[in-house]
Formats: sequence, structure tokens, C-alpha cells
Amino acid sequence: MSVLVTEAGVVSDSWAGREILPFEVLWGGQDLPEEQLAVDFPNDRDPADLGPWLDRLAMVRVAFPAMGDGRGFSIARRLRAMGYAGRLRAAGPLVPDQLRAARRVGYDEVEVPDAVAARQGVDHWRLRPQRSYQDRVTL
Repeated sequence: MSVLVTEAGVVSDSWAGREILPFEVLWGGQDLPEEQLAVDFPNDRDPADLGPWLDRLAMVRVAFPAMGDGRGFSIARRLRAMGYAGRLRAAGPLVPDQLRAARRVGYDEVEVPDAVAARQGVDHWRLRPQRSYQDRVTL
């Protein structure tokens, strides 16, 4: 299981129960369902590989195999620059401090394993207004 986090905090997964295809299926030559697709995208692939399917993808879930592996942030930025407007999900052992960075590069949500979520309370996952260091010093 996993926990889904958006800028509002922990939320229920509206995609639960629907299929998320492995990336390799897109290149497998088999017939794809007619409806909008969701795909798991590995963080060691070029986002341009999704180019032919961007208009059919309702959701792209990008793998973050480790908290310190930031390749998924670059993938999100590139997908948004390519014009992808669908749902973009980061999936892996990210921590609350990385939620703001994930939102900044284009992620709509972050999916974290239950074990990671259990170490951080729900309150840690809420984005709060952030002021700069200079604002705090001069106000």
C-alpha cells in the first residue's frame, strides 16, 4: 500500500483500482486500450520516449527508487516542457521536505510507501505558506 499526498495534504487515490501500465507496454507493439492510459515511467529513461503517447496519457507515475535520486525531478520538468498537461505523480520514498520541490517542477501528487508515511505525521505533508529568510529578518 501507499499514501498519496497533494498540496492539500494526505488524500484518497482517485486512481485506485484502475490499471497503471508498465512503460514497456507502450513499445511492445500490442494493441492498447482506447481509453486514456496511465503508465509507470522509470527514472532512467528519456522523457522524450513518451512523446508519441502524451495525448493519450491521463497519468504518468515516475519512479523515485530512493529519496536522494533526483532524476525524477528533471523528468517532470521535461514532461511539462514537452506539453504534458495530465496528472503527474512522483512515486517512492520521498520525504515532506521534497513535496514543495516536486510541486515546483510539475508534480500534482506524491505517492509514498506506508512505511515512509508512518515516520512522518500527516501534518508534515501539508504545504504551508513559505516566506524567505530575508522576509523573516526584515519584518
